[in-house]
Amino acid sequence: MSANRIATTYAKSLLDLAIDQSNLEPVKEDIDAFKASLESRDLYLLLKSPIINKNKKKQVFDAIFGGKFNKVTSAFFDIVLKKGREMHLPEIANAFQLQYKAYHKITSVTIKTAVAISDAKLESIKAKLLESNITASSLDIVTEVDPSLIGGFVIEVGDKLYDASVAHKLENIKKEFLTNEYVKAF
Repeated sequence: MSANRIATTYAKSLLDLAIDQSNLEPVKEDIDAFKASLESRDLYLLLKSPIINKNKKKQVFDAIFGGKFNKVTSAFFDIVLKKGREMHLPEIANAFQLQYKAYHKITSVTIKTAVAISDAKLESIKAKLLESNITASSLDIVTEVDPSLIGGFVIEVGDKLYDASVAHKLENIKKEFLTNEYVKAF
């Protein structure tokens, strides 16, 4: 079975269990905390290592997270560790977050600008996105500053990309000049 399929299956199981137990928000907070802890390269490599046996991984896992997570989350992690699927935990956490957003009808949006965007402009963009049919009823907006855009903005909504940056427009003009058949070299 592929890693993506395993992650999706386990994440769906955790989501369903959390909903059934009325613990969705605490489980989501636990998964967010777990995902943040994966920024530690040592923990990430421990989970991915095929050399370290699962009992040792369980001991380390208990030492780090023991008593800090909700009982549903702890039981889920115990099952994953017993099944020997701990190497998929980072992907399971990602898949859970995606499924959580889908369950709550939250659309992830990334806005890149050349300079920091004001709150008023951000609210204006948010209102326009919510009016459109391409987003769900709620938005999770991440803003990034990329000076290489020169000006304008780039908006990513799911797998759609709207590029209104000056750098993109300049690139298009450059391509037009390079393929212009009517202007011959002197």
